[in-house]
Amino acid sequence: MHFVEYNRNEAVEYAKTWAMARNNQYLNFDGIGGDCTNFASQCLLAGIGIMNYTKDIGWYYNSSTDRAAAWSDAGYFRKFILSNTNEGPFGNSAPINILEKGDFISLNNGIEYYHTLVVTGFENNEPLVCAHTDDSYMRKLSTYHYISAQGIHILGGNKL
Repeated sequence: MHFVEYNRNEAVEYAKTWAMARNNQYLNFDGIGGDCTNFASQCLLAGIGIMNYTKDIGWYYNSSTDRAAAWSDAGYFRKFILSNTNEGPFGNSAPINILEKGDFISLNNGIEYYHTLVVTGFENNEPLVCAHTDDSYMRKLSTYHYISAQGIHILGGNKL
């Protein structure tokens, strides 16, 4: 495998372009649990360009009926990124104050990770995020209601 650099600018530009709209190349998950992690995955793919096609435990999207749980579920997305050592993106759990543009924030309600946000900027050191369900463009993290928030710092990717 060889290392693939994460293009944070591409991920952020994708997030800003599609934060308030839907890319019809992907299923809209709004009516079936929420579209936030599907949107985050699209942003990550825009910046990394590779997927992990391992059935069931990978991170990929081929169609509405052929995709990994990690593509569209907040908890599985986080678990995949933090534990992946094979093909595809990988990263570290990180405190919010060290995140960069193009990183992600997982919100927890005390039971599970339920929402994924894309860091697209900062205002007075506070992350500004783009997200789906509810659609948000450069929204302050402090305006969300959650029990805890944990960052995902993307380190790069592996390609076979």
